[in-house]
Amino acid sequence: MAEAVDGCVRHGLEAIGLWRQEVAAQGLDETVALVGNAGLRVSSLCRGGFLTSPDFEADNRLAVDEAAALGAACLVMVVGGLPGVVPGEPLGEISRDLPAARARVAEALAVLAPYAAERGVRLALEPLHPVYCADRAVLSTLGQALDLAAPYAPETVGVVIDTFHVWWDPQVFEQIARAGAEGRIASYQVCDFLSPLPADVLLGRGMMGDGVIDFGSLTGAVTAAGYAGDVEVEIFNADVWAADPDDVVSTMKARYVSLIEGA
Repeated sequence: MAEAVDGCVRHGLEAIGLWRQEVAAQGLDETVALVGNAGLRVSSLCRGGFLTSPDFEADNRLAVDEAAALGAACLVMVVGGLPGVVPGEPLGEISRDLPAARARVAEALAVLAPYAAERGVRLALEPLHPVYCADRAVLSTLGQALDLAAPYAPETVGVVIDTFHVWWDPQVFEQIARAGAEGRIASYQVCDFLSPLPADVLLGRGMMGDGVIDFGSLTGAVTAAGYAGDVEVEIFNADVWAADPDDVVSTMKARYVSLIEGA
């Protein structure tokens, strides 16, 4: 955590997206102090969710409390896959009832949203690419996420627009405009969709410009929808992780300027 915060400061970045396991490793109070002393915003805390699990409540309440302590702009919610399906593990006893799994997400959200509202935390539903529907997120489109968010105030439940997950959707521009009109855009995340994908598709995210996504059209739509918050670069990629961090951030900044900022 200290290394990441220091890297942000040295490279002139103004905000950092935090992951809960790294916050836990550093300690919540220590992380609050590190980020605050560095003058950084917390653009998001990732992640809460897996709401299709029967024991979703305790950990998600803790995640809300952590987001409140950190002053995070939102708590990213990866809602979970089919009940019983565990990412990276062989199938055992599972449910194949996808509509029921989505209904469980709605029921869990009804429990968590009032708790988040009391603590001033915005839950941000993140639809994931359909390849992750079984094990990570039964929300596959921005439209589905917006439908789930609709019963709640926009400042309590919003949505994440992640280029990797939504670029393929034929309704994405219509739904981005809808999200803007409803005041629901809580986070805009960018990275590229590599082709071919690696064997572990979770690591198929690339640096902007290394894949197939048209960032100009997506970023233009998000901007036109009124989003003016932080833009997060979120890359899961073994080669990027193994590279020199300063080189990675320098490349990221250059690609951001050419592909995102100029859109």
